[in-house]
Amino acid sequence: MSGIRCTTGLTVALCFLGATAASAQGYRLRLDTRYQLVAFRGVTPDSILADSAVTGSTGGLQTPEGFAVECSPGSRFCRFFRAGPRLASQPFVSSADLTVWGLGIAGLSVRGNARWGVDLGRNDFWPGTQPALQLLEGYAEYSTPSITGRLGRQHVTGRFGWTGFDGGALTARFPRQGLELAVYGGWGLARSLDVPITSPSLNPLDEFQLPERQLTAGATLGWRSRQADLHAEYRREVDPSADLFISERTAFTAVLRPAEHVSVTGGTEYDLAQGWWGSSDLFLRYGDERFNADAGVRRYRPFFELWTIWGAFSPVSYTAIDGSVSFVIKPIRLRASGERYWFNDSGAETALASFADRGWRNSLSATARLSPTLTLDGGYHRESGPGASSRSWDARITWLPAPALTLSAFGSTFLRPLELRFDDAQVDAVGIDAAFRASERLQLALTGAQYFEERRRPDAGAFDWNQFRLHARVTWIFGSDADRLRLPSAIRGAGRRVAR
Repeated sequence: MSGIRCTTGLTVALCFLGATAASAQGYRLRLDTRYQLVAFRGVTPDSILADSAVTGSTGGLQTPEGFAVECSPGSRFCRFFRAGPRLASQPFVSSADLTVWGLGIAGLSVRGNARWGVDLGRNDFWPGTQPALQLLEGYAEYSTPSITGRLGRQHVTGRFGWTGFDGGALTARFPRQGLELAVYGGWGLARSLDVPITSPSLNPLDEFQLPERQLTAGATLGWRSRQADLHAEYRREVDPSADLFISERTAFTAVLRPAEHVSVTGGTEYDLAQGWWGSSDLFLRYGDERFNADAGVRRYRPFFELWTIWGAFSPVSYTAIDGSVSFVIKPIRLRASGERYWFNDSGAETALASFADRGWRNSLSATARLSPTLTLDGGYHRESGPGASSRSWDARITWLPAPALTLSAFGSTFLRPLELRFDDAQVDAVGIDAAFRASERLQLALTGAQYFEERRRPDAGAFDWNQFRLHARVTWIFGSDADRLRLPSAIRGAGRRVAR
């Protein structure tokens, strides 16, 4: 590489990859680029003097033109929305995932995952494009059969979901005993977002935003055998500016396998900071190649960190009974599921009104393999709960005209009646998908869809929300020969002898 001057960013990257390949190191780089074109109806806020509002046919206040208005007590104005201009957004997102190993120390590797996203449209309102550049992961890892250590930006996953932090993690494994112990800690990232809680992109939090990044620490302990998997987790977050807890929780999960094809899974969470039990579940499952079934009960309780305004409330939990079954009658696989749920007593008194506190969900779907290259999928879903209900149908047909090419056409309809507000809506969608594997390392995909949305309102605000979406994707994978499993020389030689 002595003949190349590594000055610009692109040249430096090429020099790095070339030097890596030349020194028998290994690397794998995955580039994924996506582009969307979205066109939809906008809205324009407007207002009138409160004295100008009139009573409409439904008994509510409206503008003289027939738009329903919201009039706050004591305000001189009533506010409403009228149809705005058609808006277009063009989000462009590119991500890079790089892993490098063979750095001179056995077991040492480096991994980085970054994302760059912007809105190329003139309106620049697509969510998730601020900040434009995000480092999702970036850490060095040292791994052996008995121990793994990481240092840098990383994630931990478990019953609490996934959490990102900048710090270190250490995992120790004891294969004979079936044990695995992990500890981690560092400066935490925002919940479900890979940016610090102090990032300007979270400015809507205003005065409720933490002045400093929270400290995150936790530990997990797992035990595995042929008949059971047991797992315990502990996690705490602290606000260093006030030396107060943001959250402190523990959780337990278990998987039991009493017989072939049969398993029992369950888990629970306890919020130490609030002093109450969180979400819990227990399920019995049976599954083989032709038949699968499960049934169980779960209790869901929302979780909020103490620093947020929601931490001042006592979230109401709900309990649900779930069940699903799927079986194969060649060439069709049928699936059905159902759930009945009810909310616990909130303790709130509503003397002048009564509301439903329970609901249900069910769905039916089927997949038919009409030929080796043609598959048909369809489904129906219905749900009824407090304040709203929905019904939806969807269908998709997939054709493989060539091993590297997949073509699909899909359609759906969705009806959402609302009990407590305007804007009952029906959405119909049709579209096509195309995916092409140009080579082992290059994949292309294109999707186009048209959505027809009808708003059912008794006022002049029942304008359409139709929209068109176009989505293109390119995935390109680079790698050294070190990321391929090579056949031993004796087997390669045997192949040559057979060929003779």
